[in-house]
Amino acid sequence: MAELTTLGFRPGRSLFHRLDARFKLLCLAMISITVLRAGVWGLTGLTVPGLAAVCRLGIPLRSMLKELRYLAVLLFLVFAARALSTPGTALLTVSGVSITREGAAAGGLVCWRLTSVVLAGIIFIAATRPSEIRGAVIRLLAPIPFIPERRAGTMISLLIRFIPMILNQARETADAQRARCIECRKNPVFRLKTLCVALLRRIFEDAEQLVVAMEARCYTEDRTSPRFSATPRDWTALFVTAAACAAAAGIPF
Repeated sequence: MAELTTLGFRPGRSLFHRLDARFKLLCLAMISITVLRAGVWGLTGLTVPGLAAVCRLGIPLRSMLKELRYLAVLLFLVFAARALSTPGTALLTVSGVSITREGAAAGGLVCWRLTSVVLAGIIFIAATRPSEIRGAVIRLLAPIPFIPERRAGTMISLLIRFIPMILNQARETADAQRARCIECRKNPVFRLKTLCVALLRRIFEDAEQLVVAMEARCYTEDRTSPRFSATPRDWTALFVTAAACAAAAGIPF
């Protein structure tokens, strides 16, 4: 049986759990947009409270970093691309290829921004039920014309539910290949291809089983959404987040 992952909803009674899902989604959107233009001090002001929120929600940092090890590969590629392509003062030169000081700084800043967005998403998912996320998306998209808000809410809800399943499938597939000594092959492309093909096959099979189960139960998009009720606490959290984002982005009040 697959183990539970840290990247999913965690029941609790913290402040993050009690906030309205619509306001949490708006706060997540503001933070994600803010990190695109925030500098070092602005990112620090957003990252430190984010790490404190992770600890408050009881998410094990060690397990979370283990689950995000594949993200580290992406961040390394992004950092390498910036460090090698940005002109400036050379820090290290190997075979005519130089890593510049400006490129390393730019690459580190981009990786920090991506990590901040992922951290905010983890906090949001850990403190919000998928059904509430679906209802919040439907409520926020309903005033916008030409957008099927119920279909969009269902898609996002299924996506969030599939994240832990995909991570479990990746772990089980890697363990199965390790038992068959696939890691002993010297060709890294072959190992990656074998892992990706097997993983994608299992993901598509599970998705097909989910579709059949939903059709057998006559699933429709017209489902009863959870009731939302905004409180002063929700508005306070929204205004505090907006002020923190404005300060991080350097926007004067």
